[in-house]
Amino acid sequence: MNGREYTGGGARRANWPSFVALGDSFTEGLADPSPGGGCRGWADRLAEHLTAQNPRLRYANLAVRGKLLRQITEDQVPQALELRPALVSLVGGGNDIIRPGSDPDELAAMFDDAVTRLHAIGSDVLIGTGFDTSTTPVLRRVRGKVGTYNAHLRAIADKHGCYVVDLWSMRVLQDARAWSDDRLHLSSEGHRRVAVRACEALGVEIDDDWRTPWPELPTRPWRVQRAEDIQWAREHLAPWIVRRLRGRSSGDGRGPKRPQLERLCTNAGRTTDHESPHPR
Repeated sequence: MNGREYTGGGARRANWPSFVALGDSFTEGLADPSPGGGCRGWADRLAEHLTAQNPRLRYANLAVRGKLLRQITEDQVPQALELRPALVSLVGGGNDIIRPGSDPDELAAMFDDAVTRLHAIGSDVLIGTGFDTSTTPVLRRVRGKVGTYNAHLRAIADKHGCYVVDLWSMRVLQDARAWSDDRLHLSSEGHRRVAVRACEALGVEIDDDWRTPWPELPTRPWRVQRAEDIQWAREHLAPWIVRRLRGRSSGDGRGPKRPQLERLCTNAGRTTDHESPHPR
């Protein structure tokens, strides 16, 4: 398919027999608890929608929180190549962008190489742009770098015919309720909306709309907001800074939550069986 999003006259049936998700905490699903334990996230939710279209879909999620793009391309991409999935999602670079001195041009070159390798085995590739960080504390200052990186990602999508989840344009994610308490990871509702947006990009027909406005909330006194900001800085920002200064990552020593292609149950992503990798 040559295009950034599905733009046909009607949604087509998504019959990908296998799907592998690559990335960091966003794709692992941090801050979106699964009913069966662990993390759920937008990729698991997308796999559930794809399973509704094709009950025999097999799904693997190789994403690990805290990973930099080079770690994703050097560790996760080769694993995906061995699994030979029909569909791959690749979202990464966010952890690099927020680091001082990172170069969006260099990141884009790594990303382009990864997409080239995935396309070489015949996989369709779904990529995600960076979020608009204008309303996110800490990340607001890197908004220009995110914009530059997104321009590269769009060019890569045009070059390879990738599907694109345009996270930058999702204004509904600028509501605080789309984010968890740490203000760095999406809430369950934020993940749900991204999964719906991904379905739209892929042309998967579902009875939902990610654009649905949030319910109105009463205005809170500035003193309450200030107190919440202070608590957030103490409980989330300070530990995050300490980890970066010490060169540590929340993903150190962790492996992927779904390393092999498996089918999903109907209840929020728990598996019914396990299958070893084989060509799609």
